[in-house]
Amino acid sequence: MKARGNELQTNCATRTHKASLARINEDYRKLKAGYLFPEIGRRVAKFCAENPQAKVIRLGIGDVTEPLPPAIIEAWHKAVDEMASRSTFRGYGPEQGYDFLRQAIVDHDFAARGAAIEADEVFISDGSKCDTGNILEIFGSDNKVAIADPVYPVYVDTNVMAGRTGPADDRGRFAGLVYIPTTAENKFVPPVPKEHVDLIYLCFPNNPTGMVATREQLAKWVEYAQAHQAVILFDAAYEAYITDPGIPHSIYEIPGARDVAIEFRSFSKTAGFTGVRCAYTVVPKTLIGTSASGEKVPLHSLWNRRHTTKFNGVSYPVQRAAEAAFSPAGRQQVRTLVDFYLTNARLIREGLEKIGVTVYGGVNAPYVWVKTPGQETSWDFFDRLLREAHLVGTPGSGFGASGEGYFRLSAFNSRENVEEAVRRFQRVVGK
Repeated sequence: MKARGNELQTNCATRTHKASLARINEDYRKLKAGYLFPEIGRRVAKFCAENPQAKVIRLGIGDVTEPLPPAIIEAWHKAVDEMASRSTFRGYGPEQGYDFLRQAIVDHDFAARGAAIEADEVFISDGSKCDTGNILEIFGSDNKVAIADPVYPVYVDTNVMAGRTGPADDRGRFAGLVYIPTTAENKFVPPVPKEHVDLIYLCFPNNPTGMVATREQLAKWVEYAQAHQAVILFDAAYEAYITDPGIPHSIYEIPGARDVAIEFRSFSKTAGFTGVRCAYTVVPKTLIGTSASGEKVPLHSLWNRRHTTKFNGVSYPVQRAAEAAFSPAGRQQVRTLVDFYLTNARLIREGLEKIGVTVYGGVNAPYVWVKTPGQETSWDFFDRLLREAHLVGTPGSGFGASGEGYFRLSAFNSRENVEEAVRRFQRVVGK
């Protein structure tokens, strides 16, 4: 028995010796700073704790504030009631989305604009933020990625997490990415690069600058992608805010784009679905990638496999609610909602221009891109506005090195708060 005990003791010691902590993904550690919006939240929370009487107005994160349109609520309620009856109950739905919503999207968002998209090329999801990150899984890690600067931080951070970059330099730019400075000099529309790239992120109307691209400018990107066999990842989450009839709402309005582009869209900022969660990604069946051996592979089949393997679909009631956004009443009500936020953007833009502040955007988009006064950095300006005006915006440097010296204001808030925010801004910055 004694020998047996020694044997057990030895085995336990061996197991203890071999045990080790699970290895982390080292690429996450390249993201030295926290994600932009949580950092804003931390600073605001600290200020509010120290100044409990302050009424802080938030024009930072682009979260909607107005109630869902009545047609959407009615459809949602009806679908929930269906779930209460055995005869109309729905369990798992198709991961790609129900046909009724995919066809409504094709009819109203694409066919109506002359864009040839088929219903089975539309994949319903719970958010464009998720899709723009998840799409990287179907592309090889050796692709060269081009990103406008400034840019929505998720594009950069998800590439870092996926191991596609080296470390960041002192300006926050990561080795391995091709940054395209997007500045006032080029009217905040990135020019096509002179070098070869494989994946290209474009966002119009743009977050954060609020600027749009013309048909001619988008055509140059499509031509570049065709020449370089590249893929454009086109984020059109704010297309409903375009009021200029000459500006394309979809990359697929450009001839040849079906063969070179994936498009992301969302119900979040149009129908007010930020808390509901519904979006979609379009992957045309004519879009082709290549394998390591040179074999041509449809990207549609790869994304379909990824989507059906890792996603169980958006809930039936939510998809019925989204479908209602395309009904006659829903379209009118969504248009009213979008116009409400566009009016907010106009009030912000005009209020700042009145005191001599240089601003961009806010015409075909819900964001106003503000030049910070004097030599103030974007984070210093953030802190001053919070401290002196109790206003929250988004520092431009959080969107990239070229965003330094700028500040983003969101039009997503109540009319009362926007009007008060403009008065505070004028009082603090205009003095």
